[in-house]
Amino acid sequence: MTESVQAAPRAVAHLRFVRMAPRKLRRVADAIRGKSVREALVLLKFSGVYASEPIERLVRSATANAGANHNMDADALYIARITVDGGPGGRFTKRLDPRAQGRAYFKRKRLSHVTVVVSEQPPARTRRARPGAAVAAAAKQPRRPISRARKRAAAAAAGAQA
Repeated sequence: MTESVQAAPRAVAHLRFVRMAPRKLRRVADAIRGKSVREALVLLKFSGVYASEPIERLVRSATANAGANHNMDADALYIARITVDGGPGGRFTKRLDPRAQGRAYFKRKRLSHVTVVVSEQPPARTRRARPGAAVAAAAKQPRRPISRARKRAAAAAAGAQA
């Protein structure tokens, strides 16, 4: 009495030893999880986040793997799973940070491993929205905060025009 369940074909792409902290990459991964590949690539291309570039290349690689190895339609793909794991960031790349009185602290340059799985079926359940900064919201924010002096000057200019 065993049922054979046909799993949807999936294509996988791995990116290992990325010279970026997992926390920064997870922010981008959370923004595209469960979306269609087309929508995810547009979001990654036009977001102003530095961590979106390696993930964009990885999604393109997974899409190419799906078309070449599994004969899937590239336009009908969804991001079924994306995971960001920490790499060996504690042992290999350490930098010294000079401190007061001749002391030195270590900075650990973290590495990451990213895995993307794409399939033709949308994911069965979507994740709930997590609190925190989203990639799309980061692209809309101004580059630096507006100072009080600039606010007063803008208000004075608006008052003079009225």
